[in-house]
Amino acid sequence: MILLSTDWGQAWAMAGISVSVVFIILFILVGVLLLFSLVAKGETKKPAVAAVPAAPKSTKKVSKADEAAVAMAVYLYLNGRHDEESGMLTINVNEHSLWHEELNERL
Repeated sequence: MILLSTDWGQAWAMAGISVSVVFIILFILVGVLLLFSLVAKGETKKPAVAAVPAAPKSTKKVSKADEAAVAMAVYLYLNGRHDEESGMLTINVNEHSLWHEELNERL
């Protein structure tokens, strides 16, 4: 009986108005965000030029010990000289742990 007593004209009008309000607010929000982006950029449309920094030139001489240390570090890194793991996971179950009894008193 509720379906028969519903004024479908008003229901469709309310649905249309609510969808329209949502889209209007969405367009306003997009406009505000575009305005903020223009203000943040300074409203200038200059082409972006990527500046490539030149490599710093050092007047300091590198010692042979430093070169050897860097070469050895790179060698060890590239040849994978590190701890070898077995890849096995061991889980020890402790049956006497009662930590959960404090959380659940029914156990």
